Amino acid sequence: MTVMTWTDDRVEQLKKLWEGGLSASQIAAELGNVTRNAVIGKVHRLGLSGRAKSPSSAAPRQRKARPAQQMVRVARPMARGNTALAHNYEIEAEPDPIAYDNIVPISQRLSLVELNEATCHWPIGDPSSADFYFCGGKALAGAPYCAHHSRIAYQPASDRRRAVPKPTR
Repeated sequence: MTVMTWTDDRVEQLKKLWEGGLSASQIAAELGNVTRNAVIGKVHRLGLSGRAKSPSSAAPRQRKARPAQQMVRVARPMARGNTALAHNYEIEAEPDPIAYDNIVPISQRLSLVELNEATCHWPIGDPSSADFYFCGGKALAGAPYCAHHSRIAYQPASDRRRAVPKPTR
């Protein structure tokens, strides 16, 4: 690593370029063998704060005139709590005869590479074991799961909440 020393000549040149309104990057390029940060540090140590403003930056910029627009407020439904699972999927009322209580026929079971949008993506078993599989049943329209697994995954918020036990004294 080479250390650049600030000679009197380079300091004078730095002062002139700084007062001329050049940026620290431009001064570093002009001086050569010095970084922008080294220029900023030296300017700070020398106390060079007053700079000549360039004519373009001295005058305030004119803003583009925009037509007055009427603000419209759109009503949104009120949602509280965890809304990540608040999708409204239509779920069949009767249990799915194919996938009931996590019993999935062997012919329906799929591996990860066999899944598609029309199949149930519900994982069953330990992913690190050889007998791990996905449900593979017929997925509901717009949902990644079959009717049975959608009922498990998308429970109403009121059913998910647990009663907080009252503290005993």
